Amino acid sequence: MHKSEILVIGAGIAGLSAAIAADRKSAEVTVITKASRPASASTWWAQGGIAVSRDDPDQFKRDIMIASDGTADRDAVDTLVSNANDTVDDILVDTVGVEFDTNGGGFDYGQEAAHEEPRILHIDAATGKHIHLPMLDYVADHTDIEIIERTAALELLRHEGQVYGAMLERDGEITPMYAGSTILATGGIGALYSYSTNPDGATGDGIAMAALAGADVTDMEYVQFHPTVYVGDKEESGTEDDSFLLSEAIRGEGAVLRNNDGERFMPQYHDNADLAPRDIVARAVKTEREATGKVVLDVSPLEFEAEFPALAERCNDAGVSLPHIPVAPAEHFLCGGIDVDSHGRSSLHRLYAVGECARTGVHGANRLASTSLLEGLVWGFRAGQDATGNEPDHIEPPELLDRDPELPDNFATEKFHRLRRVMDTRVGIQRTTKELAGAQSVLRRLKGEVDAYIRTRTSRSLYELRSAAVVALLITRAAAENKQSVGCHYLNDIDDEPEMSASGNAP
Repeated sequence: MHKSEILVIGAGIAGLSAAIAADRKSAEVTVITKASRPASASTWWAQGGIAVSRDDPDQFKRDIMIASDGTADRDAVDTLVSNANDTVDDILVDTVGVEFDTNGGGFDYGQEAAHEEPRILHIDAATGKHIHLPMLDYVADHTDIEIIERTAALELLRHEGQVYGAMLERDGEITPMYAGSTILATGGIGALYSYSTNPDGATGDGIAMAALAGADVTDMEYVQFHPTVYVGDKEESGTEDDSFLLSEAIRGEGAVLRNNDGERFMPQYHDNADLAPRDIVARAVKTEREATGKVVLDVSPLEFEAEFPALAERCNDAGVSLPHIPVAPAEHFLCGGIDVDSHGRSSLHRLYAVGECARTGVHGANRLASTSLLEGLVWGFRAGQDATGNEPDHIEPPELLDRDPELPDNFATEKFHRLRRVMDTRVGIQRTTKELAGAQSVLRRLKGEVDAYIRTRTSRSLYELRSAAVVALLITRAAAENKQSVGCHYLNDIDDEPEMSASGNAP
């Protein structure tokens, strides 16, 4: 029987932070991850940096609240901000040894959209990987934590409101892993959209597993789109793309957005112009692209190659002619997820969730730039500390059947294409009540088709497809129930609406 005191599902900053915290308390910790290399985790892809409060926590709190359109949970914001400096210093700087950029007089704090002051710790424009690699190295060299790669969690082991671990799949073999506490750190939902800044494996597994087990899921309609992504050739050709994120830090240093007529348009949309909150900039970019045919990020006001050498190299490799970089919005971050408290505890006993799969309340309807890594770090550490002390218990695992022939090679691929078409066209940056109703009908049929196959077959691709269908339905249902445009949730056909609903349950 496979068992561990702590089972962490996911190996990004949130999962590794939880594992390190539990290891400090001498817990037996097992981390499983679908990734076979660091770049398969969302943390690796984070560019801008990690925000800290520096010496003005009150201003940091105000910035978070304003970016969220007043919807962020104030207690959660207090938890994030009050722990920001100490947790970053303890875990990333002192323990792991991350070397953030300096300017000769200390850390070189950057400024990004909706931040009133420079407070972003960064490393070039590739902060995620420069945090992730040292964390992985520290775990391997200085802890007793076991990391098992190329392993997926298919569903949670649960009985009468308690979670006992998860069913795991590795190289086609399916086994239960029993745990005293289970911590979900499975990342985002980018695979639900054609254009995303997430890795390909971001199929919402943790949210789907938790929802199907009966955990509370909240704020699912708040899907954040990043306004500046180079979309490569995929947009025109439909082939594999060379798209990449262009960090908000570039606009923080002076870059501006222009439409195809050469006009700098953001001053027309917001007083903060190019440094307005992400939801506003993303909608503006979409509008200007539709009106003029193209939007570019003009990097001529700064020394782009010197200040952002890694991104300059990406542009060169993609054949982009500087200083004008074509950009479009792409799915970036889910502000909602598994509803958790200040220590990452979900509504199910002994189940925790941290990072992007969790809804802490910090982001409300729209996330402030460079708070995702911080949220994962802070909540991961708090969850890892809280989750220790429970011995694994054994329950009878569910019977996962595999009695029918294998699925056709293109089965999951074709269903994913269908799902993404619906999400792109009906559950994107701007929505209508009619489109959301139609999307629910299509997604319910798609999920029904997947459920029919999953009753008699077990495969990772099939379970990932089920996760995507479940999460797509949760997003669409929550969006249809919320009749008020706020933050990332923007309805084209409703202007003045009553009370907001931000809840969701498993389809």
